[in-house]
Amino acid sequence: MLKVLFSQRMLAFHALVLVIVPSFVWLGFWQLDRWEQRSASVRLQQGNLAAAPVPVAELTGVGENVRPADRWRTVEATGTWDTERELLLRNRDGSGGVGFHVLTPLVTEEGPAVLVNRGWVERGETALDQPEVPPAPEGTVEVAGRIHYSETEENTGLSNRDGLPEGQIMMVDVDMIAGGLPYPVYGGYVELTDQEPVPDPAPEPVALHELDSGMSLSYAVQWWVFTLVAVGGWVFLVRRELSDAREAAAGAEAAGDGGGHAERPEDGEPESTGRPGNTAGETV
Repeated sequence: MLKVLFSQRMLAFHALVLVIVPSFVWLGFWQLDRWEQRSASVRLQQGNLAAAPVPVAELTGVGENVRPADRWRTVEATGTWDTERELLLRNRDGSGGVGFHVLTPLVTEEGPAVLVNRGWVERGETALDQPEVPPAPEGTVEVAGRIHYSETEENTGLSNRDGLPEGQIMMVDVDMIAGGLPYPVYGGYVELTDQEPVPDPAPEPVALHELDSGMSLSYAVQWWVFTLVAVGGWVFLVRRELSDAREAAAGAEAAGDGGGHAERPEDGEPESTGRPGNTAGETV
């Protein structure tokens, strides 16, 4: 039976199972880890959105970045808009499709400015045209919004590039933007949710991207089911090969017993001389 289990065909099958079973198990745990990470992000977002608003200076400072653990917290600030140094973020989605986000510095009463995403506006006939941007209110305003850390190529997949129209950028790289401003700038930026006074018209508020844990848990279970199927298939094939080998061996043994011996006459029965017409006892 060992010869059957270690035939060339079965060895290839054993090797295949030894490769795919650990791989399927690893893929299942990989998807489980992704699900746990996403679930942790969901809990963080929900908890931070539900937290009480705090002054922006409590969660960031000049030259600092917002901690990932503080993302989506609601912050408040009071100051004046610096619309002369307003920037447009390209390729941002809104209700009307792809357009721009309006990024305006708010110079706070404490001195430093905070970059505020005031919302989405529709683009012009082409992406190179300057869109119509509703003006920010003049004078002192009170704002509230969700705080985010600075955007980089690593955390967005975007990259700033040369040749863009003046005042247009690809992402909120706070350090780069702060280098062109005449005042200190808080780290991170804020997505505006409320302001007083309320302007009319105003850019469309940036929609909250609510996180979910995705399908990773289902994928993990699927990989582990595939593992059980692979092991079950291996057991089934091994048992079938052994059963076929036993049947073949039994058939060969039966054939050997039935055809390997000549038939002998019964006791008392005379043997034939092998010559036609002669009987036992006759002499020639």
